[in-house]
Amino acid sequence: MNLPSLITHSSLPLCVNVQLNYEQFTLAISQKFDLQGITGVFGHSGSGKSTLLRVIAGLEKQVSGNITLNNKVLADSHTKQFIKAEQRHIGLVFQDARLFPHLTVLANLQFAVKRCQHARLELNEIIQLTELDTLLDKHVDELSGGQKQRVALARAILTEPRLLLLDEPLSALDRQAKTRLLKLMATIQTELQIPMLYVSHSLDELQQVCDKLLVLAQGEVVGYGGIHEMIHQLNYLTTTSQTEEIIHQQTSLSLPIKHLDNGYGLTVLSLNDDEEIYLPVIAKQTTAQSLRCFILARDISISLMEPIHSSIVNHLLAKITTITTQKNMALVTALCTKHGEAQEFFVNISAFSQQKLALSVGQKIYLQFKAGAVRTYLY
Repeated sequence: MNLPSLITHSSLPLCVNVQLNYEQFTLAISQKFDLQGITGVFGHSGSGKSTLLRVIAGLEKQVSGNITLNNKVLADSHTKQFIKAEQRHIGLVFQDARLFPHLTVLANLQFAVKRCQHARLELNEIIQLTELDTLLDKHVDELSGGQKQRVALARAILTEPRLLLLDEPLSALDRQAKTRLLKLMATIQTELQIPMLYVSHSLDELQQVCDKLLVLAQGEVVGYGGIHEMIHQLNYLTTTSQTEEIIHQQTSLSLPIKHLDNGYGLTVLSLNDDEEIYLPVIAKQTTAQSLRCFILARDISISLMEPIHSSIVNHLLAKITTITTQKNMALVTALCTKHGEAQEFFVNISAFSQQKLALSVGQKIYLQFKAGAVRTYLY
């Protein structure tokens, strides 16, 4: 499918410098986004994720500060400029789809087409892209949650937005529907080059499709950067009872696929020229050249000797760079380096094990983990 890109700029700058005050909550953000690909927005409940999207979309009018998109002013409280939501050319997909229940799928989509005065996208092409061919005559109440979200996504695309905001669109879906929507989001971004801000409380989902990650806490930015880098920074976050539920210490990876199936039901990834990582075989029909995956820190163990006689297939030589202790646990950061290539791995062990092995910074160790510990969401 050869669809026109909706964005003519390789990087679309979004500058948000705002403050919004509620009775018990304040959103105070000063951040410039280089909108390429999909940018994730992460934080615990009440951190300001959805409020940020509403501010950008123009749904919050009592905002101090300014917002610009591609150097065009959307809001400026000093000069009293405020572009209405419907005039910002920003698409918004909510958690609950918000379709017209009295209309068919096709009629919902045609409504969006009518709102776009100089349409470049063909309705039938978007129907194919979002896999809605067989649902066009159905009414909204006949659709599953995943189907409703696909219709909502297609409807938002058909307005040809300069920016697409996704407010936890997968939170009410089961694993299969989430996987399908995540693949669809990645395909849409690749085909149409629409920059997206994607809010989620699931690092697993964000790790699979996002290029960058914004982390919010109590209405403020606590981090912004590349997806793998930010996930690794979250490993060091001092956890509270509220964040423990959504942050799982992990190693976030994006690695070339060496073999889809090695003949034993395992996919093989290249860590560097000499070392490989094995995981349960992924879909053989994929055309992907690389794979995003992650390994929970609790699923990696440490050995002082090379585990030659072991059923555990993944074992890597590494060097300890940091050891961080909290309560009765230790987070060990180790670096695998060969031929100039380096990859951090994060291991969560008991403080007792750390003392028993006498682990120290600079020490060489072996990391070992089962193939099943290497997780990927999309396959």
